[in-house]
Amino acid sequence: MTTTTSGTGQGQQNATVLVVEDEPAIATAIAQRLSAEGWRVEVARDGLSGVDAAARLHPDAVVLDVMLPGIDGLEVCRRIQADHPTPILMLTARDDETDMIIGLGVGADDYMTKPFSMRELVARVKALLRRVERAAQAAAQAPADPPLTAGDVTIDRAQRRVHRGGDEVHLTPTEFELLVMLASAPKTVQTREKLLAEVWDWADASGTRTVDSHIKALRRKLGPELIRTVHGVGYAFEPPAG
Repeated sequence: MTTTTSGTGQGQQNATVLVVEDEPAIATAIAQRLSAEGWRVEVARDGLSGVDAAARLHPDAVVLDVMLPGIDGLEVCRRIQADHPTPILMLTARDDETDMIIGLGVGADDYMTKPFSMRELVARVKALLRRVERAAQAAAQAPADPPLTAGDVTIDRAQRRVHRGGDEVHLTPTEFELLVMLASAPKTVQTREKLLAEVWDWADASGTRTVDSHIKALRRKLGPELIRTVHGVGYAFEPPAG
């Protein structure tokens, strides 16, 4: 099912959003709401169809349910990210932080629990699309920006690649932006609210749990000692020795 509606997005008019959801009522409601924003929306009703649609469309963002027939949303996420890095918003019926961490660990950028507000869903997708635009702009400017180097960690902003100890570490687009923001001001404490506003484009402090979950994912990929928690405030990047 493809729904196309003309509309006025702010630099997002031509965006394509893939919705992978097996519950017909939810899939239709999401597609109608997103297409009302002026985006092209395609719906896949199972995991394998979602992987195929992502390979064919190269969507600007994906809204992906965790529980799907065939292969589950976590495997769909892995396959999509392996083929073409894409911002992914995962949906789940369980409000379990373990599920959230697993989802972020396989490449999701954001996470929502059912039932959810369509208004919030649209806001989250808009934030994902703004990050796509921002990444494209940064890539165009990045040749003038030298890589950030701290000990054995190298952050190449031009190619959006991260290495530690000579080994490449795969980060999602959101994880990369979060790391760049922290590493650009080493040892400086960044509040959760500031990280949420700068990286996610959210003004609502209720989303700080998302920041915490992404920090956990970064620590798991890069090592726990790189990011220091300042309890009740936020986080700071601690350059490794050497």
